[in-house]
Amino acid sequence: MLTGRLLNASSLCAIATISPGGRAHVNTAYFAWSPSLELVWFSEPHSRHSRNVRANPSAAVAVYDSNQSWGRPDRGIQLFGRSREQAGKHAQDAERIYTKRFPDYAPHASTGYRFYRFRPTRVKLFDERALGGGTFVTARVGPDGALSWQRTEIYRAAP
Repeated sequence: MLTGRLLNASSLCAIATISPGGRAHVNTAYFAWSPSLELVWFSEPHSRHSRNVRANPSAAVAVYDSNQSWGRPDRGIQLFGRSREQAGKHAQDAERIYTKRFPDYAPHASTGYRFYRFRPTRVKLFDERALGGGTFVTARVGPDGALSWQRTEIYRAAP
């Protein structure tokens, strides 16, 4: 699955949130993902991005291999949706997803931290080896993680 390969390209993601005043904020975090394309991370609940998520769950996440070189085939994925702090059973489910990707994660080492779950409604992906240079595919994400194609954009450099 192309989305799985893109999500596995890095263990870090960039999370964009919106402050109550409408200002953009970005944070990086280690993340894990589920078969239904939900992303989870854990964070300190008083951090700026955690407070932003509580005030406005709208968020975007970018995942890409930071070792890519300009001029060579690139790949990455952008996800757009909503995020929420998890509690109870939902937090336990998020922790299971996270621990599967990061077996060395020690729950007691993150006292006070909370798990967050991001559910995308739309993704934009590019994989120049698989799709061709300058090709971006946008798709809707169903509740089960299934993608339904929305549009393809192809950008070519002017000769």
